[in-house]
Amino acid sequence: MSNLFDEYAADYDSALQRGISISGEDKLFFARGRVSWLKKCLDAAGANPRLILDFGCGTGSAAPFLLDLIGSRLIGLDPSEKSLQQARTANDPERTEFFPPSGYQPSGSVDLAFCSGVFHHVEPDARRDWLRYIFDSLRDGGFFAFWENNPWNPGARIVMRRTPFDRDAKAITPAEARRMLKRAGFHVLRTDFLFIFPHFLRWFRPLEPFAAPLPLGAQYQILCCKR
Repeated sequence: MSNLFDEYAADYDSALQRGISISGEDKLFFARGRVSWLKKCLDAAGANPRLILDFGCGTGSAAPFLLDLIGSRLIGLDPSEKSLQQARTANDPERTEFFPPSGYQPSGSVDLAFCSGVFHHVEPDARRDWLRYIFDSLRDGGFFAFWENNPWNPGARIVMRRTPFDRDAKAITPAEARRMLKRAGFHVLRTDFLFIFPHFLRWFRPLEPFAAPLPLGAQYQILCCKR
């Protein structure tokens, strides 16, 4: 996985945009939407996280949204050193730190772990170990927001085929993801599906929160916690 994203680090945005262009939106629309939805879920749970772990942070594009809306400090982890270099350049060093996973030792101090579109790149045999790594990073009562592409959504499947680094990825169904998370020790709180309507149907987007429990959206979030 690291070699793949080292290869795309320099033009990650353009490669991703080739895939998601059919939606009529750019990556910041989806990044902002994921974090905004997560914020609503955390507010409903009465959570006020301060330290965030962004697992599979890539070039760090989610960090500004996570810090603006949710936390005060962020640790980003990614196996691609070229991506980490871009993340360090683009983000405030007073509030962020970026490491390869081998450079960070889980210590049970993280309030919120965030992971978006990472585990479909992880080999199935390795997924449980990495979920346990995240589990061990969280404090007791900490939250984990697990985001993935929804393989039940035709648009998501098209986007993955159009995105160079996603073509050979192994998509994960929501049911499979919930089982993985439970086996790793997490307590699953809720599953939500977002991004149903593309840009040309954006007038219908106010309906999306009401449809979030239904497996319609192009991406899903499983919010869980460490108990």
